[in-house]
Amino acid sequence: MATVKLLSDAEIEKIPVAKAVFDDIRASRKSDFVNNFWRGLANDPPALKRTWEQLKAVMGGKTSIDPLTKEMIYIAVSAANACTYCLHSHTAAARAKGMTEEQYAELVAIIGLAGHTNHLVTTMQIPVDREFMVES
Repeated sequence: MATVKLLSDAEIEKIPVAKAVFDDIRASRKSDFVNNFWRGLANDPPALKRTWEQLKAVMGGKTSIDPLTKEMIYIAVSAANACTYCLHSHTAAARAKGMTEEQYAELVAIIGLAGHTNHLVTTMQIPVDREFMVES
């Protein structure tokens, strides 16, 4: 159960900033559907606008990382953060962008392996090899 009210379209219509963001979400996605994340975040219109603008800048547009890879990264981070909502929404988005079942299975294997080895190296407090140190 949500800890905030999920605002209806009728409630959104009364909040100009939220209405503008919802209109942009619909136009950008070419869909009338606005998911629950945005409906909950609409309780704080400035945060809604800021988050939507950031999402459009990072996940959309022309960037050096293709849209499917971005969604797969989002799935991995969502798994690491145990965010069920984001796991489901970004898996659906990745599938809509062409992710195959084979790719998903491989992604799950990579996420599982990374989690396992991350926990091992953290538990053992293994120092980073000098050759791996990234310096700018």
